[in-house]
Amino acid sequence: MEKFYRKWVEKGDLVDFEIAVYESDLLIRAEKNLKEESLKILKEVRREVENYIKEDSLFLRTLKPYFPKPYAPKIIREMAKMSRRAKVGPMASVAGAIAEYVGKELSKISPQVIVENGGDIFLISKKERFIKVFTGNPKLKNIIIRVKPEETPLGICTSSGKIGHSLSFGNSDAVVVLSHSAILADAAATSIGNRVISKEDIKEAILWGSKIKGIIGLLVIVEGNFGIWGEIELLSLEKGVRKVAYS
Repeated sequence: MEKFYRKWVEKGDLVDFEIAVYESDLLIRAEKNLKEESLKILKEVRREVENYIKEDSLFLRTLKPYFPKPYAPKIIREMAKMSRRAKVGPMASVAGAIAEYVGKELSKISPQVIVENGGDIFLISKKERFIKVFTGNPKLKNIIIRVKPEETPLGICTSSGKIGHSLSFGNSDAVVVLSHSAILADAAATSIGNRVISKEDIKEAILWGSKIKGIIGLLVIVEGNFGIWGEIELLSLEKGVRKVAYS
Protein backbone atom coordinates (compact mmCIF):
# COMPACT_ATOMS: atom_id res chain seq x y z
CA MET A 1 0.00 0.00 0.00
CA GLU A 2 1.05 3.60 -0.51
CA LYS A 3 3.02 4.87 2.48
CA PHE A 4 1.01 8.08 2.70
CA TYR A 5 1.88 8.51 6.37
CA ARG A 6 5.43 9.44 5.41
CA LYS A 7 4.07 12.75 4.16
CA TRP A 8 3.26 13.62 7.79
CA VAL A 9 6.92 13.54 8.86
CA GLU A 10 7.93 17.03 9.91
CA LYS A 11 11.26 18.41 8.76
CA GLY A 12 13.62 19.04 11.62
CA ASP A 13 17.13 18.34 12.82
CA LEU A 14 17.65 15.14 10.83
CA VAL A 15 18.08 14.39 7.13
CA ASP A 16 15.39 12.21 5.50
CA PHE A 17 16.01 9.66 2.76
CA GLU A 18 14.36 6.47 1.51
CA ILE A 19 15.80 3.17 0.34
CA ALA A 20 14.12 0.03 -0.97
CA VAL A 21 15.14 -3.52 -1.82
CA TYR A 22 12.19 -5.64 -2.92
CA GLU A 23 9.70 -5.80 0.02
CA SER A 24 11.93 -3.75 2.32
CA ASP A 25 11.00 -0.08 1.88
CA LEU A 26 12.64 2.11 4.52
CA LEU A 27 12.37 5.75 5.49
CA ILE A 28 15.52 6.74 7.37
CA ARG A 29 16.32 9.89 9.30
CA ALA A 30 19.94 10.46 10.28
CA GLU A 31 22.36 13.29 11.03
CA LYS A 32 23.49 13.27 7.40
CA ASN A 33 22.54 11.59 4.16
CA LEU A 34 23.67 7.98 4.48
CA LYS A 35 21.67 6.53 1.62
CA GLU A 36 24.57 4.67 0.05
CA GLU A 37 25.69 3.19 3.37
CA SER A 38 22.12 2.28 4.32
CA LEU A 39 21.48 0.50 1.05
CA LYS A 40 24.62 -1.57 1.49
CA ILE A 41 23.55 -2.58 5.02
CA LEU A 42 20.01 -3.41 3.92
CA LYS A 43 21.22 -5.62 1.08
CA GLU A 44 23.53 -7.51 3.44
CA VAL A 45 20.81 -8.06 6.06
CA ARG A 46 18.35 -9.27 3.44
CA ARG A 47 21.00 -11.55 1.93
CA GLU A 48 21.48 -13.27 5.30
CA VAL A 49 17.74 -13.83 5.74
CA GLU A 50 17.17 -14.96 2.14
CA ASN A 51 20.13 -17.37 2.17
CA TYR A 52 18.91 -18.96 5.37
CA ILE A 53 15.39 -19.38 3.95
CA LYS A 54 16.92 -21.23 0.99
CA GLU A 55 18.42 -23.69 3.49
CA ASP A 56 15.26 -24.00 5.60
CA SER A 57 11.99 -22.79 4.09
CA LEU A 58 10.15 -23.63 7.33
CA PHE A 59 11.54 -20.37 8.73
CA LEU A 60 9.52 -18.50 6.10
CA ARG A 61 6.34 -20.57 6.27
CA THR A 62 5.71 -21.45 9.90
CA LEU A 63 3.29 -19.46 12.06
CA LYS A 64 4.51 -21.25 15.18
CA PRO A 65 7.56 -20.72 17.44
CA TYR A 66 10.69 -21.84 15.61
CA PHE A 67 14.13 -23.12 16.62
CA PRO A 68 16.89 -22.22 14.14
CA LYS A 69 19.61 -24.43 12.72
CA PRO A 70 23.03 -24.30 14.48
CA TYR A 71 24.57 -22.40 11.56
CA ALA A 72 21.90 -19.66 11.51
CA PRO A 73 23.24 -16.06 11.41
CA LYS A 74 22.60 -13.69 14.30
CA ILE A 75 19.56 -11.97 12.81
CA ILE A 76 17.85 -15.34 12.29
CA ARG A 77 18.64 -16.42 15.86
CA GLU A 78 17.27 -13.15 17.24
CA MET A 79 14.10 -13.33 15.16
CA ALA A 80 13.53 -16.89 16.32
CA LYS A 81 14.22 -16.06 19.97
CA MET A 82 11.97 -13.00 20.13
CA SER A 83 9.13 -14.58 18.16
CA ARG A 84 9.19 -17.58 20.52
CA ARG A 85 8.59 -15.20 23.42
CA ALA A 86 5.53 -13.89 21.62
CA LYS A 87 4.46 -17.38 20.49
CA VAL A 88 4.35 -16.56 16.78
CA GLY A 89 6.37 -17.54 13.73
CA PRO A 90 9.72 -15.81 13.15
CA MET A 91 8.65 -13.85 10.05
CA ALA A 92 6.25 -11.90 12.28
CA SER A 93 9.35 -10.03 13.40
CA VAL A 94 11.07 -9.45 10.05
CA ALA A 95 10.17 -5.77 9.54
CA GLY A 96 11.30 -4.84 13.04
CA ALA A 97 14.44 -6.94 12.66
CA ILE A 98 15.50 -5.19 9.46
CA ALA A 99 14.74 -1.76 10.93
CA GLU A 100 16.80 -2.56 14.03
CA TYR A 101 19.79 -4.06 12.23
CA VAL A 102 19.98 -1.19 9.76
CA GLY A 103 19.51 1.35 12.57
CA LYS A 104 22.19 -0.13 14.81
CA GLU A 105 24.73 -0.25 12.00
CA LEU A 106 23.98 3.35 11.01
CA SER A 107 24.27 4.50 14.63
CA LYS A 108 28.00 3.80 14.39
CA ILE A 109 28.30 6.78 12.03
CA SER A 110 25.18 8.77 13.02
CA PRO A 111 24.54 8.98 16.79
CA GLN A 112 20.88 9.78 16.05
CA VAL A 113 18.96 7.58 13.67
CA ILE A 114 15.33 6.67 13.01
CA VAL A 115 14.42 3.79 10.71
CA GLU A 116 10.80 3.17 9.68
CA ASN A 117 9.96 -0.04 7.85
CA GLY A 118 6.28 -0.42 6.97
CA GLY A 119 5.16 1.35 10.14
CA ASP A 120 7.65 -0.44 12.38
CA ILE A 121 10.25 1.89 13.88
CA PHE A 122 13.67 1.64 15.49
CA LEU A 123 15.20 4.82 16.86
CA ILE A 124 18.13 6.20 18.79
CA SER A 125 17.77 9.87 19.72
CA LYS A 126 19.31 12.64 21.80
CA LYS A 127 16.06 14.61 21.93
CA GLU A 128 12.35 14.01 22.36
CA ARG A 129 10.56 12.48 19.40
CA PHE A 130 6.83 12.26 18.71
CA ILE A 131 5.28 9.29 16.94
CA LYS A 132 1.77 9.61 15.52
CA VAL A 133 -0.36 6.47 15.49
CA PHE A 134 -2.49 5.94 12.38
CA THR A 135 -5.57 3.79 13.07
CA GLY A 136 -7.75 4.44 10.03
CA ASN A 137 -10.53 5.37 12.46
CA PRO A 138 -11.79 8.96 11.90
CA LYS A 139 -12.44 9.27 15.64
CA LEU A 140 -8.78 8.61 16.35
CA LYS A 141 -6.78 11.07 14.27
CA ASN A 142 -4.50 12.49 16.91
CA ILE A 143 -2.90 9.82 19.06
CA ILE A 144 0.74 10.71 19.63
CA ILE A 145 3.41 8.83 21.59
CA ARG A 146 6.16 10.86 23.21
CA VAL A 147 9.59 9.21 23.27
CA LYS A 148 12.26 10.58 25.59
CA PRO A 149 15.94 10.23 24.63
CA GLU A 150 16.75 8.15 27.71
CA GLU A 151 14.19 5.56 26.53
CA THR A 152 16.18 4.86 23.37
CA PRO A 153 17.31 2.67 21.68
CA LEU A 154 13.65 1.81 21.22
CA GLY A 155 11.47 -0.22 18.93
CA ILE A 156 7.90 0.97 18.28
CA CYS A 157 5.96 -1.53 16.18
CA THR A 158 2.34 -1.66 15.07
CA SER A 159 0.00 -4.40 13.94
CA SER A 160 -3.47 -3.84 12.51
CA GLY A 161 -6.25 -6.16 11.44
CA LYS A 162 -7.61 -3.49 9.10
CA ILE A 163 -4.63 -1.63 7.61
CA GLY A 164 -1.62 -2.85 5.65
CA HIS A 165 -0.60 -6.13 4.01
CA SER A 166 0.86 -7.97 7.01
CA LEU A 167 -0.90 -11.12 8.17
CA SER A 168 -3.15 -10.65 11.22
CA PHE A 169 -5.90 -12.88 12.56
CA GLY A 170 -7.40 -10.03 14.58
CA ASN A 171 -9.54 -7.00 13.89
CA SER A 172 -7.80 -4.22 15.79
CA ASP A 173 -7.48 -0.65 14.54
CA ALA A 174 -3.95 -0.77 15.91
CA VAL A 175 -1.81 -2.59 18.43
CA VAL A 176 1.34 -0.64 19.28
CA VAL A 177 4.18 -2.24 21.25
CA LEU A 178 7.28 -0.60 22.75
CA SER A 179 10.43 -2.55 23.54
CA HIS A 180 14.15 -1.90 23.49
CA SER A 181 14.14 -4.65 20.85
CA ALA A 182 12.26 -3.75 17.66
CA ILE A 183 12.41 -7.45 16.80
CA LEU A 184 10.44 -8.34 19.92
CA ALA A 185 8.09 -5.37 19.51
CA ASP A 186 7.18 -6.48 15.99
CA ALA A 187 6.55 -10.11 16.97
CA ALA A 188 4.57 -9.08 20.05
CA ALA A 189 2.41 -6.61 18.11
CA THR A 190 1.37 -9.46 15.79
CA SER A 191 0.76 -11.84 18.68
CA ILE A 192 -1.34 -9.37 20.65
CA GLY A 193 -3.19 -8.19 17.54
CA ASN A 194 -4.20 -11.77 16.74
CA ARG A 195 -6.12 -11.80 20.02
CA VAL A 196 -8.20 -8.68 19.38
CA ILE A 197 -11.46 -9.19 17.49
CA SER A 198 -13.69 -6.73 19.36
CA LYS A 199 -13.53 -4.26 22.24
CA GLU A 200 -14.35 -7.10 24.65
CA ASP A 201 -10.91 -8.59 23.91
CA ILE A 202 -8.88 -5.54 24.93
CA LYS A 203 -8.44 -6.50 28.59
CA GLU A 204 -7.22 -10.02 27.86
CA ALA A 205 -4.94 -8.80 25.06
CA ILE A 206 -3.36 -6.25 27.40
CA LEU A 207 -2.85 -8.88 30.09
CA TRP A 208 -1.32 -11.27 27.56
CA GLY A 209 1.05 -8.65 26.18
CA SER A 210 2.12 -7.40 29.60
CA LYS A 211 3.50 -10.87 30.40
CA ILE A 212 5.85 -10.99 27.41
CA LYS A 213 9.36 -10.49 28.78
CA GLY A 214 10.99 -7.38 27.31
CA ILE A 215 7.82 -5.43 26.48
CA ILE A 216 7.87 -2.05 28.21
CA GLY A 217 4.61 -0.55 26.95
CA LEU A 218 1.66 -1.27 24.73
CA LEU A 219 -1.51 0.27 23.34
CA VAL A 220 -4.51 -1.64 21.98
CA ILE A 221 -7.18 0.18 19.94
CA VAL A 222 -10.35 -1.34 18.51
CA GLU A 223 -13.80 0.05 17.72
CA GLY A 224 -12.94 3.47 19.18
CA ASN A 225 -11.88 1.95 22.50
CA PHE A 226 -8.39 1.53 23.86
CA GLY A 227 -6.31 0.02 26.63
CA ILE A 228 -2.83 1.05 27.73
CA TRP A 229 -0.17 -0.72 29.76
CA GLY A 230 3.37 0.08 30.85
CA GLU A 231 5.78 2.89 30.03
CA ILE A 232 4.00 4.56 27.16
CA GLU A 233 3.09 8.24 27.22
CA LEU A 234 0.24 9.49 25.04
CA LEU A 235 0.50 13.18 24.34
CA SER A 236 -3.11 13.64 23.23
CA LEU A 237 -6.33 11.76 22.56
CA GLU A 238 -9.41 12.62 20.58
CA LYS A 239 -12.52 13.52 22.54
CA GLY A 240 -15.18 10.88 22.95
CA VAL A 241 -12.81 7.91 23.06
CA ARG A 242 -13.53 5.60 25.96
CA LYS A 243 -10.68 3.97 27.81
CA VAL A 244 -11.29 0.30 28.64
CA ALA A 245 -10.40 -0.38 32.27
CA TYR A 246 -8.16 -3.29 33.20
CA SER A 247 -6.16 -4.40 36.22
